[in-house]
Amino acid sequence: MKTKSAPRFHAGMIPVYLLLVLFSLFCVFPFVWIVIGSTNNAVDIIGGKMTFGPLLLENLRNLFANYNMAQALLNSVKITVITVLATLVVTSTAAYGFQMYRSRARERIYAFFLGTMMIPFASLMVPLFQIIVKMGLINTHFAIIIVSVSSVFMIFFFRQSFVTYPMEVIQAARIDGASEWQTFTRVFVPSMKSTYAAAGIYAFMTSWNSYLWPLIVTQTNEKKTVTLLISSMSSSYTPEYGLIMAAIALATMPVIVLFFALQRQFVQGMLGSVKG
Repeated sequence: MKTKSAPRFHAGMIPVYLLLVLFSLFCVFPFVWIVIGSTNNAVDIIGGKMTFGPLLLENLRNLFANYNMAQALLNSVKITVITVLATLVVTSTAAYGFQMYRSRARERIYAFFLGTMMIPFASLMVPLFQIIVKMGLINTHFAIIIVSVSSVFMIFFFRQSFVTYPMEVIQAARIDGASEWQTFTRVFVPSMKSTYAAAGIYAFMTSWNSYLWPLIVTQTNEKKTVTLLISSMSSSYTPEYGLIMAAIALATMPVIVLFFALQRQFVQGMLGSVKG
């Protein structure tokens, strides 16, 4: 049996690789500049210094001493973890119901949900804020979480991935006497790990980087997330750019670590693959 050999490199591919390297540099440069800036002071950053300085530890020390950075990071972690877990449960079960149960009104209801994606969030802020106030949830983290959980895009994403799932497996589990919840949790979910990983990364990035809604519902510094803290630092009369760069670098690290830890599952999930 013949095995396929790896494609050979030829000179015609050099321009392609050079173009890819160039685009990669454009993508990586902002983060590299942030890391370099976190090691310098404001004067060096404004002057355009592009070499590492000796002030990284000092900037980090001043960041945690002069600003409520530890509490902001803790708030962001708390909100993001709860939001991601709740979003995965709610949206995946909704998508499972839309895909596995047939009815006359199913597609109409699903189309209605997709139609709501065209409504800009700016037009929903006032009624959402009024609801949150009437529920007594203003200046709470739950007010941020509850609005983020029911993501129509995530329902759409899960359902598009669930289309490729073989119905014979579900029917076999039902014949064996498994309840619908057991079929979902013990048969369906374990075979869709890649899809859940991709959805988890997307939900994590959306929640971690959320700015507008947390800005509206949080009113005290103790409840602020890291994005709000960085925004308040940059809006001061004399911004300390070294501290701001250090804060941005810290806020970016969790997303980078999560993506590199789950990048293979992320790619497979975006392609809609099913693993048994």
